[in-house]
Amino acid sequence: RAYPLTFHEAYDFMPVWSPDSKTIAFASFRHGNYDVYIIPAQGGVPKRLTTHSAGEFPSTFTPDGKYVVFSAHIMDDYKNVQFPSGGLPELYTVSVKGGRPVQILTTPALDVCFNKQGTKIVYHDVKGYEDNWRKHHTSSVTRDVWMYEN
Repeated sequence: RAYPLTFHEAYDFMPVWSPDSKTIAFASFRHGNYDVYIIPAQGGVPKRLTTHSAGEFPSTFTPDGKYVVFSAHIMDDYKNVQFPSGGLPELYTVSVKGGRPVQILTTPALDVCFNKQGTKIVYHDVKGYEDNWRKHHTSSVTRDVWMYEN
């Protein structure tokens, strides 16, 4: 049986489950840009977690379920060896209670997954523009899988 969890004229997408399967985080274009929201898995009123004017897109929850991990083009660290482009996202967390996001990585990291202990993450990088639909793409901007230890 399928039923809608969100019912809004905005574009809602990129849902991710919390570890206890009680909450779903998703991105929604409700205020002129994509923000991260959470909603109870059985439905209800979505709660907005992020408010920056950049687009924010959820990847996962932390293993304890207290934070949503998301990617956004907000602030390149001045020590980052990659050129600040505004087009390569950084990785952040935000509490499920709301509040100010905290930057985890300044290098582009997408589709993040934690190990069970929460001590390591795997992700794929982004080095530049890559056409996701181009088969057999090989160049200096093709993506790689990385592991990061906290």
